Amino acid sequence: MEEHEVFGVIGDDGFTRLIGAFYKQIPDDDILGPMYRGRDLSAAEKRLRDFLIYRFGGPQQYIEERGHPRLRMRHAPFAIDQAARNRWMKLMRKALEETKLPEAAAQVLEAFFDSTATAMLNRVG
Repeated sequence: MEEHEVFGVIGDDGFTRLIGAFYKQIPDDDILGPMYRGRDLSAAEKRLRDFLIYRFGGPQQYIEERGHPRLRMRHAPFAIDQAARNRWMKLMRKALEETKLPEAAAQVLEAFFDSTATAMLNRVG
């Protein structure tokens, strides 16, 4: 499956379920939870969902509202070390398992998450 085909397979509902399953884990997480304290989780959830929909072949709402993703710049304020990156992936893999998306779509998403999470590293440790 090509990346641009994922939205056609899982649609809004698939991304909504996936990102909802991911963000419900954040408040109680000892590594990622503190990064979100005092922040609007529902707004973060919407941004990630809209970005992924755009990135994987869906409507361009993210670009219309926020412009170019600039992921590294937007994540620069957060201390993302190897532990944070690995925890993000652990929670996202759990969300992927929970939502039971079609296997081909889940594989494409996981590969993207893995490489992008590594690209967001900005601290040693």
